[in-house]
Amino acid sequence: MMKNVFNWIVSGLVVASVVSAAEQKPNIVFILADDLGINDVAAFAGHFTGKRTGELFYETPHLDQLVSKGIAFSQAYANPLCSPTRASILTGKNAARSGFTTATPNTPTYYHKKMTVPAGYSPHDAIDHKDPIKHQQAWLNGKSNTGLAPSPFNLPNVLDSHHSVFIGKWHVGGHNVEDLQPAAHGFDEVPWCKDAGAHAYYAKGKKGKKKQADRYEGEYLTDHLTDLAVDFIDNYGAEQKKGVAQKPFFLYFCHFAVHTPLQAPEETKQLFADKPQKGTLGHENVTYAAMIKHLDDSVGRIMETLQAQGLDQNTLIVFASDNGGAEYTKSTDNAPFKGGKATMYEGGVRVPMVYYLPGKYEGGVWCDSVVSMYDHLPTLASITGNKIPADLDGKDLTGILANPKADGGDRTIVWHYPYNVKVMHPDNGLPLTPHTAMRKGDYKLIWDWHGKLELYNIVEDPYEKKDLAKQLPEVTEALFATMQGWLKENVKPHYLPQLNPDYDAAQDQRPYPFRDLRVKGFTEMKND
Repeated sequence: MMKNVFNWIVSGLVVASVVSAAEQKPNIVFILADDLGINDVAAFAGHFTGKRTGELFYETPHLDQLVSKGIAFSQAYANPLCSPTRASILTGKNAARSGFTTATPNTPTYYHKKMTVPAGYSPHDAIDHKDPIKHQQAWLNGKSNTGLAPSPFNLPNVLDSHHSVFIGKWHVGGHNVEDLQPAAHGFDEVPWCKDAGAHAYYAKGKKGKKKQADRYEGEYLTDHLTDLAVDFIDNYGAEQKKGVAQKPFFLYFCHFAVHTPLQAPEETKQLFADKPQKGTLGHENVTYAAMIKHLDDSVGRIMETLQAQGLDQNTLIVFASDNGGAEYTKSTDNAPFKGGKATMYEGGVRVPMVYYLPGKYEGGVWCDSVVSMYDHLPTLASITGNKIPADLDGKDLTGILANPKADGGDRTIVWHYPYNVKVMHPDNGLPLTPHTAMRKGDYKLIWDWHGKLELYNIVEDPYEKKDLAKQLPEVTEALFATMQGWLKENVKPHYLPQLNPDYDAAQDQRPYPFRDLRVKGFTEMKND
């Protein structure tokens, strides 16, 4: 329980407590956006492109304010899709280690079909998830876990000192398996949760008529979820002002915004309909711009509520997105970064991320250290004085937060997406094949399993314009050996692509031939 009890003196104003905020464990508000691209936030777009706020189509004044107050990360990485990122945040581990390789819709699993689970598989593995693709496929898709197992080492349990609250999108619960929902993972309160990849922003009744009471009361989902978050903070603040002893809180607030379906109130869309900046950086979708505005307003309301309740000085705000902007929906553009959601290029995996704790992690500073979504668990544990679990891929970032300009050291980050996807490759315009990628130090290697390696120096070439694979063969080979070694050690065989016996090379339209680049012995996988 919180040890500090506030003595409030009311004489027109509420006077601060007898114990300074610095002596308390901070509250945490972690806001996770969905599909928000690296340059969808004006402050990030300005940082990377030099464009001023007044030149940009999207409007994010509250997120820009957060960046101006806190520590913004220029090289923060998520997964190319949402469920793996969410699994990483909750476990502090690379998502592929727990079998999260993609984000499935309501796909049949062994659990739901009541089928015998093959040895080494999870009952929540998707049985046969695939996109409708007519092009030749040299590989059959690997599988993906859909249900994260509860553990005492998952984030809300690690933050044992805090009262944990979950609001919003879950999408790691095995498609509504009761024993895998937020409460089973240690969240003390769950005001609203949907275990799905997408959700309508308006509740619909029969024949398309609005019917709000059946699912949520708010007219627009982003605003309604914000109402719930604000209500929690208001109630917490009211209890604190009464002197009621309580734990600090951890609010994990996962928006559906700005994931499809593209829906926004008409009055908000009108704000962007004739905006002269339309088209800047390829941003021109009015509905998407309106969705971003509601997301940004949500952040503003959270910050205003914390201030109104006297909680702002001792609350850490974390903001991030779960993957890059979804260019394939024609909603946004991640330029000048290459690619988008579902790709291994920077536009698909590099995301906006900010930490802000007044008096400690502040100053409007940009940090260029390479960080990952699985760093949140050890970092939040360290900030709150809780024990950091063993066997994590994540790194405690408190040293970096204390000195953002310091050298964060080389990081090795691996992304694994073993699927043929209907999203088109930005270079050849054909459906994506299975891909694995690795960032190690300055270099990033991308393995297109169809038979191609690409190498980029991300520090010198963040927009991935110059492929160095042929120019630096020794670097390429060394990184590829490290990548395959990591896969052998950490990823079970059924989460890897399998050769397609029906593949017809003569009918393949790709501009490069199929080559199986796996090293000898690669198929002799570790399978715990």
